[in-house]
Amino acid sequence: MVVHKGGCHCGNVRFEVDAPADLALSECNCSICRMCGYQHLKVPRSAFRLLQGEEALSCYQFNTGIARHYFCRQCGIKSFYVPRSHPDGISVNGRCIDGTGVDSVTLTPFDGQNWEENVHKLGPLPK
Repeated sequence: MVVHKGGCHCGNVRFEVDAPADLALSECNCSICRMCGYQHLKVPRSAFRLLQGEEALSCYQFNTGIARHYFCRQCGIKSFYVPRSHPDGISVNGRCIDGTGVDSVTLTPFDGQNWEENVHKLGPLPK
């Protein structure tokens, strides 16, 4: 495991996340992920630490209201959120990780347009 650092574009929001150096990300084609180019790194909540910027965050919820999409009010970047599929975890945007400590990235497509039929393919959060 490596401690990856990242954040939003303007730097108001900064985080750390414990994850392997070889990142396994998923790219969803649902309405919001497709539009913002989100690449998911799902982790247990205990593996994520918000270092700064809680006061800079706004939250957007839609549809079922389970997912909590946090974005920086200054620059608009969504660097992490609480996913509907794993409300006990965090999904970090792989595009918002600084890059130091990353050896490789594997990107797997996920058919989020048909979420109900495919959510079982996501599996549990990593330990």
